Order: sequence, then C-alpha cells, then structure tokens
Amino acid sequence: MKGKKLLIACSGGLDSVVLTHLMKNLNSEIALAHCNFSLRGKESDGDEMFVIGLAKNMQIPVFAETFDTKKYAKEHKISTQMAARDLRYAWFDEILKDFKFDYLLTAHHLDDTLETFFINLSRGTGLTGLAGIPKKNNKIIRPLLNFSREEILKYAEENNLKWREDSSNLKTDYLRNKLRLEVLPQFKETNETLLKNFQKTQRNIQASQNLIEDYTALVYNLVVSEAVDSYKINIPKIKELPHTDALLYELLNGFGFTEWEDVSNLLDAQTGKQLFSKTHRLIKNREELVLTEIDLEKRNDEFLVSEEEITSPINLKIEPSKYIGETEKNLIYVASEKLNFPLKLRKWKRGDSFQPFGMKGKKKLSKFFKDEKIPLNEKEKIWLLLSDEKIVWVIGHRMDDRFKVTENTKRILKITFWN
Repeated sequence: MKGKKLLIACSGGLDSVVLTHLMKNLNSEIALAHCNFSLRGKESDGDEMFVIGLAKNMQIPVFAETFDTKKYAKEHKISTQMAARDLRYAWFDEILKDFKFDYLLTAHHLDDTLETFFINLSRGTGLTGLAGIPKKNNKIIRPLLNFSREEILKYAEENNLKWREDSSNLKTDYLRNKLRLEVLPQFKETNETLLKNFQKTQRNIQASQNLIEDYTALVYNLVVSEAVDSYKINIPKIKELPHTDALLYELLNGFGFTEWEDVSNLLDAQTGKQLFSKTHRLIKNREELVLTEIDLEKRNDEFLVSEEEITSPINLKIEPSKYIGETEKNLIYVASEKLNFPLKLRKWKRGDSFQPFGMKGKKKLSKFFKDEKIPLNEKEKIWLLLSDEKIVWVIGHRMDDRFKVTENTKRILKITFWN
C-alpha cells in the first residue's frame, strides 16, 4: 500500500485506534472517517470528539458525519445494525470517490472472523459464509485480520494508546455480542490454540472455495447464457452434471434466494412457476430457468405520448403517412381519427384485453401471451400504447383491430418502435 492514499474507518475504539497508529508509523498517507450513528446520545458525540482530537494530535485529515440511523432503519424497514452498515459504507464510498482515496481500511481482526464464522454457521450458509471476512474486497482492505483481539490489546497497552469503550458492546441483545461475551470465551478456555487452529481451517475452506469457484466458472460457460437483462440456465445441460443442487446453489447464491429446496424443485416444475427473492425472480420457462431483476417501480409508470418521436421509456415515433404499407412487428398504421391524443404508454396489467388485428372478438392479454408462447420475463418488458384506456398496440407484437386503417380513413398515422 506504499504510495497509496488510504482512508481509515475509525470508531475511536481499540481496534481502529491501533490500526491508525500502525499506518501512521508506516508513514502512509492516511485520513480518518468517523460515523456518529446517534444511537448512544452523549456517548456517541464523545466518540466523535475523540476521533477528531486523535486526528488533530496526529496531524491527519478527518471526516465526521452524523446519521439519524433509527429514522433510516424505520423508513427502509431494516434493523438498526443493517441501517448503520448501509449508511456508513455508502458514505465511505462517497469519500473514496470525491477525495480520490485508493482504499478504505477497516480494523476487523481474527476474533471478528471467528464470530462471523459462528454467526453464518447458525443461520445456515455455504462455504463462502464459512470462509470468513476477506482480507481484500474491491477497495476495502483489512490489515489486522491475522491478529487476535488479545494481540491488538497488548500492542495498545505497550504503546500507551488511549481509546474509547463502546458500552453497547457489553450488551448481549445482539448475536455477535452474545458470542463474543459468553460463547467464545468458553471455547477458548477448553482449547488454548483455538484461534490458531481456526486460521488453518479458514485457509482450508478458502482453498476449497477457490476450487469450487474455478469449477463453477467452467460450468457457467456450459449451462448459462446471458441476455441484456436476464440469465438463462439450460436445465437439460445442468441435469447432466453431477451435484446439480450444489451447482445451482453456487450459480444463484448472491441473488437473495434462501429456500434452496424450492430452487431445486423448480427444475422439474411446470412452465411459469416462479420464485422470488427481495431483488430477483427465478422463472421456469420450458427448458430454462430464467433469472431477472425485480423492477417494480417501472411497472407502475405511465407516460403520455403526443404526435412526435420519444426516446423514453422506449423509442417510439408517430408520424403522418400518405399511404399504408405492410404492417410489421415494430411498425403499424392506424386511423388518426380513431385516436384521442395524448396517448398513454404503460406496462400490461392483469385483466388487460384487446381485439387482436384480424379478429372480431376480444382476447385477454394473458391468453394472447400464452398462445404466442411469450415467456414470463419477456412479458414484463412489453409496453402498451393506449387511447382512452383502449389498447391500440401491444408494442412489438400485435395492434388492435379497432384502430386499423379502412377505406373511410381520412388521415393515416405510421407508428414505429425500435430497440
């Protein structure tokens, strides 16, 4: 890290104070970043003042920010811990970009990794969760991961360092604190070499994880195809490979799915069956599993369209035409007098129906999509062009017969759609 500009996440506690002194002694170009989460009243403010004072004494820059963590947690319906994590890393990222720091340094150590191991073990996880906290993750570096809390404390005492104690660390309300204060001390009492043995275990797990990642990369190229906004897993091909369930886990882990038995069952489910995580959807479509990102906001958007060219949310052009040409999927001709401007653009909804061109009766869009064999993830992308809430065009697929050009049409409009 020589010659790099480093930002240190400093709470004012033992670990981050030791990290700050170590990096200063190495003559690194450093600055401190402190988050005041407003969770402990005067104690939180005291931590902030301590870090500012520490930076002043060491003659290094400092950034300090105060957050209304509880309000953020309530608004986003997440735990206070998750809110604090989201807030601090978003802010750290801003500082890295705005002030051109090369890396963010955090003071996680070996005991933190052991605690994380047990937390993930208790919740159910794969090898990735058991492999512990990575020493480097993109722009985040954790230089103290090979050192125990005891070694860090010894260094601080030998160098007469001062730090702040967080009173919330003494409460056993949180799982991590309970492990730190009650469970792991008993493990250490029964096995003096616990941390050293744990380091060996971590190295073995990481080696196994690296092997799995290499194999998964090879499998990925065999069974997965990528589209602009989706991934498709070829079911027959992945079924031919050994340990199919484990492969599915490795391919889909990270997209928020937790019920892995349901994911596995999707391989033999009927077309249209789907599973959801908070961020993604997995759909069975004939011989494929299709993974797409959930985008609920866009599904509710509506846009007004006048007689002109638009480029958002889609590319659409409406222009007069002296004649009627051949209708195509991306091109239709309509009778202008049957339209009432402005027109409306929106995504399709359950219950929508129209009169497909060439037919006399109405048809539910859901039935039309089924007959056209349009997969579920493709349906979500389809836009409708409407006049007075009547569907003029299922864009890119079929126009409505009620708006067709006839011998009595006085003015023809040409409507073009392109990707």
